[in-house]
Amino acid sequence: MTQLYDLHMSDQSLASEHLHTSRLSLQRPTEADIDAILAIHRDPEACLHNPSDALTGLDEAGELYRRWNDQWQQCGYGYWVVRRHGSALQLGFCGIKPMELQGMKVLNLFYRFAPSAWGQGFASEAATTVAAWALRHVPGLPLIARVRPDNIASQRVAVRAGLTRAEHLDGAGYDGFDWIYAAGLPR
Repeated sequence: MTQLYDLHMSDQSLASEHLHTSRLSLQRPTEADIDAILAIHRDPEACLHNPSDALTGLDEAGELYRRWNDQWQQCGYGYWVVRRHGSALQLGFCGIKPMELQGMKVLNLFYRFAPSAWGQGFASEAATTVAAWALRHVPGLPLIARVRPDNIASQRVAVRAGLTRAEHLDGAGYDGFDWIYAAGLPR
């Protein structure tokens, strides 16, 4: 069984910067990750279902990093870089951001991995860890994942992370119709 989260720092605001599973290390991105942000976000396969997320240049990757970093500074959480333990290679990114969905404040669960990392359970492992962290440390906000109906792999990741279909929240998204998966919705 994958260890859901292992926080090693005493200061809670800093504890969220590092999450660990049996195979993966999730760390707050740094400027050194901008090249990987670009590589993964300019890969046509990685952005197939979300073409508006595609990047074309280092300046765009730097701007995306700055937005991620600003969120970390404001919220104390955000997107993490995912690596195998002991490796410098960035497999992808997984994290949460606050947003509004149909007038309700929520946390959006995000995961995007390099196609070379697909099919090995990394996205599910990272998303499960981030979801558990979010539900424990930000319990006042429901957790959602917005998934295109034809993105079967992403749907599986959302389910493995503990989210279930919330059809009543489905609707238009940035790149087409979104199916919503959720956990922690108000009753």
